[in-house]
Amino acid sequence: MKPTQQLHDIGQSLWLDNITRGLLTNGTLRRYIDELSITGLTSNPSIFDHAIKESNFYDDAIHQKVNQGKSGEALFFELAIEDLRQAADLFRPIYNRTNGIDGWVSLEVSPPLAYDTPGTIVEVERLRTQVERPNLFVKIPGTPEGVPANQRLERDACLDCMEDPRIQSCRLKWIVILSERVSARI
Repeated sequence: MKPTQQLHDIGQSLWLDNITRGLLTNGTLRRYIDELSITGLTSNPSIFDHAIKESNFYDDAIHQKVNQGKSGEALFFELAIEDLRQAADLFRPIYNRTNGIDGWVSLEVSPPLAYDTPGTIVEVERLRTQVERPNLFVKIPGTPEGVPANQRLERDACLDCMEDPRIQSCRLKWIVILSERVSARI
């Protein structure tokens, strides 16, 4: 048995910290999922920047988007979203099978928004809308301005899913844990 399968069997979720169009088009990501028990994927603007600069897999798409008048960050995020959709589709069966515990793909908001609470909120909502995949996880920078953005988005998500039994169960467990910590003065 492969070590990655052994890790998976004891409950460890293995995520790939990389994405490139090559991984998607040549079947490597599919093979990682099938043969190495990879159950999620994380990315960020630096990973995409490196992928775009270090390969020619994006050249045709870049030329097409430039001809459509796209440039800069808008062009960059369109390329990233195309890749994330493909990756999300590959991980979707895992997401469905595990009821959303695994099978996620992630993207971080644009670094210039790290210190802009309202901008971060708008960007997260824009990315979720554009990607249109339930297994997209948008990472928010852990800056002082990112904290209220995260709190607001979590509150909104909680309001949307309060009837979900998994959420109710988790919320009850969290309340028990917090009560125990308060009682123990931790």
